[in-house]
Amino acid sequence: MVQLLLSEPSWSDGGDEDSIKLRISLLNKLESIICSLISSRARSEARVWLCNAMAGISSIMPRHQRDLFVDLFRSKPWKRGLAAQLWRMIFEKMPHKAGKIIAKKSYMLENFFKGNPTRIMHWFSNFSTGGGLETRKGAKALSQFAFVNRDICWEELEWQGKHGQSPAMVATKPHYFLDLDVQRTVENFLEYVPEFWSSDEFAESLKDGEILSIDRKFFVDVFVDLMYKEDSKSVWEAIDEFLMEESFSSLCQHLLIVIEEPDFCLFLELIHKYINPKMEHKDFGRSSCWLEIILSKCSHFESIDHILLLNAVINQGRQLLRLVHDEDTQEEQAKIKDVVLQIRTISSNANGLAPILKCFKTKTTEVIKWLGLQSWVLHYRLSEECLTPESWESLFLNNGISFHKSDKYALLHDDGFAEENGSDLDDRTSIRARRKKKEKSRKKRRKNFDHDDIYKNELLDFGTSSDRLGLRSHTGSWLLSTDGYSTSWSSVDLPEHLSKHCFSTWMSWIFSKASSVA
Repeated sequence: MVQLLLSEPSWSDGGDEDSIKLRISLLNKLESIICSLISSRARSEARVWLCNAMAGISSIMPRHQRDLFVDLFRSKPWKRGLAAQLWRMIFEKMPHKAGKIIAKKSYMLENFFKGNPTRIMHWFSNFSTGGGLETRKGAKALSQFAFVNRDICWEELEWQGKHGQSPAMVATKPHYFLDLDVQRTVENFLEYVPEFWSSDEFAESLKDGEILSIDRKFFVDVFVDLMYKEDSKSVWEAIDEFLMEESFSSLCQHLLIVIEEPDFCLFLELIHKYINPKMEHKDFGRSSCWLEIILSKCSHFESIDHILLLNAVINQGRQLLRLVHDEDTQEEQAKIKDVVLQIRTISSNANGLAPILKCFKTKTTEVIKWLGLQSWVLHYRLSEECLTPESWESLFLNNGISFHKSDKYALLHDDGFAEENGSDLDDRTSIRARRKKKEKSRKKRRKNFDHDDIYKNELLDFGTSSDRLGLRSHTGSWLLSTDGYSTSWSSVDLPEHLSKHCFSTWMSWIFSKASSVA
């Protein structure tokens, strides 16, 4: 039976020194195997896991997150790839911030439109017919400028009809602008009317940032150059505003995922000065809580291997287990199984962890690593050893976890129909009625097919293949005292839930002890 080590240890117990050394040695050996497995087969996936965990950090204030990312952007060498991702975010979420900058530098867009009929037609065509359709912003700018400055540019307007239109005629009948040859007119403006490209009318059409959608890559490159080559004050001000207004979670999920590992290490070092977790009232059930503690203690990272490992065993136990059980990792599977079996033979009560827990003040990151690995060992064992409802309930009883069966999950029976756990007569009657109705429906459908035998054989094959793949239906679900009976846990989810609960409990003991000593 798996012992979850949920009874608080005697802090005065020094423990068996040989047993302590053996446990730490085995946990370090397990660390080495898992690190090698992640590096060789799932490093990019583990990076995604870590970015998601970083996104859960909640102790950083908006002005600090701004300073943190600005420090990263301004570090050498230039982070052009990261900056490009930032501007893609701004274009998507707050395009007006970029639009206002483009409006002040509208003259730059001469080269954007020159020699590109597609862009010209996208922005300057579509004049209103008066039928409720709004004239596009570029077309509106073109017509307004032409009226206001008709003395210098009206001759450059090209018309599709047999003759041109006078300003007076177009003023009384604006729909005549529908006859304008937009491409040739804009090309004339590019050649002979430079005043248009820095005009108020053209600038106004750009302010909301809609123009960015024509060619986002072009504008991303423009803004990255404005950041780094011109060090534009207005651009950095827009960045400051965006970094203050956007959530830390979103910034991590969109930006950290694209940076190179050396820059990721730099980010971890920079964040150190903005995190100061309090020792009391920590929510160790929150996935990023341990990460805040680690980052507050470490000011230098040569690699992210250590953090990737910790996050995998603490927050991604189920995904890590799937990686271990991959058919291409048989050698690692055998090594991990052997280490877990050896750890199983060591003291099965919480006093076996006491000496490790007491090292927390001097070896904070090491202790969190050992506890994380120990919790994953429990995850591994629960997945391997608890395969029936009876084994789960025996586990609960032996580890002091109160429980009662849940009726929230439907169980899939051999006949393929769902039935609730409850024993109420009305429920059973309702289930029987639904079953009969479904049987009728099934018979009716079968009459429409001439290949009943094939249909039956396919059903048989599906069931057989499901058994071979180990696809079992839920065998039950329980409400547990571990979370105040708030969630119905199935056998599929219990290994992850209980291993995380153990890690959270052990960390709570450490901080409770630290608070009482202080």
